[in-house]
Amino acid sequence: MKFDRFQKIEKELSPKRALIIYGPRRIGKTTMVKAFAEKNKNKQVLFSVGDDIRLQKLFNSGLRKEILEWAIPYEILIIDEAQYIKNIGQATKMIVDEYPDKKIILTGSSSFEIAQNVGEPLTGRHFTMTLLPIMQNELQKSNFERKEILNDILIFGSYPEVLLQDTKKQKIRILDELVNSFLFKDILILDKIKSPDSLVDILRALAFQIGNEVSFAEIGNLVGRDVKTVQRYIDILEKTFVLKRVRGYSKNLRNEISRKSKFYFYDLGVRNAIINQYNEVELRNDVGVLWENFVFMELYKKSLALKEYKDFYFWRTHGGLEVDIVTEKDGKISAYECKWSKIDSKNLKLFKTTYPSAGINIVNKDNYLDFLIF
Repeated sequence: MKFDRFQKIEKELSPKRALIIYGPRRIGKTTMVKAFAEKNKNKQVLFSVGDDIRLQKLFNSGLRKEILEWAIPYEILIIDEAQYIKNIGQATKMIVDEYPDKKIILTGSSSFEIAQNVGEPLTGRHFTMTLLPIMQNELQKSNFERKEILNDILIFGSYPEVLLQDTKKQKIRILDELVNSFLFKDILILDKIKSPDSLVDILRALAFQIGNEVSFAEIGNLVGRDVKTVQRYIDILEKTFVLKRVRGYSKNLRNEISRKSKFYFYDLGVRNAIINQYNEVELRNDVGVLWENFVFMELYKKSLALKEYKDFYFWRTHGGLEVDIVTEKDGKISAYECKWSKIDSKNLKLFKTTYPSAGINIVNKDNYLDFLIF
């Protein structure tokens, strides 16, 4: 299956700014920077990896003269997996300040930000790009063909490596390896997770709670852990692009609820691998929540790619009426109900009554591409 990334390094580069590319492991960051280096092979390009011992030693030394001498010959500096270099933020700041026209690109998972505090030294000296699983708009297919593979994406997700596999067996093998390596490699290295079993239990609990509002206390009761531990684990899962937390939308009206949160998986293939459920859509009883997760994440990826910077919420009343997705930007509100089949929504009608200026939409398997393709 062919796809083409909408986000391009060329669009994001700017003088006096390093570019930091975040995203989960195996999402295509290395492929992207190598392709950029190849396009610019007529220039002086350095491509290095953060686990290079000599580079770690140089940057960790903090010696300005040596770091600047190292950078002098190159027009473009690319450091992949930069999270392995402890002093990467401060060293990059030195180079940006001394040579503002050099193009500097760093990649890393979000643990890169957590463990190294790269953002603080580079305040005002960097832009970021977040690379996520392939979105519908990036598939090089007609809308008819996109709909033909929809069921497959609901089950196996849209990691690049998974999309490139031809058989169900190959997809499952990649997903199982993905879950058992990248989840733990990035998360456990932070030394904040002392119980991998508890981490798996939390992920499984949340995998069965897609589309439902939950609290940390409820998850804690399910997995037998205290609230603070659950909160810390979930925070790390958010920052390593496994889970996306969504809060309730409220303008402090008395009948609205906003205390609990929903959680969606950045990739449905990862979600299904965690609970080992790869059955066909027609044989599943969770197609409704798969659909909601899919629509939410595609809308979120679209907003991120287009730099719309929308805020995402859900909405629920004390009476139990709920709208799946609410977006807001500059005071403009849109509400979305995710329905696998064509069904009207009294919830949207109530939302429209409560927020008369809001746009309301029902997203089903027949019209979903109208909302996702741009």
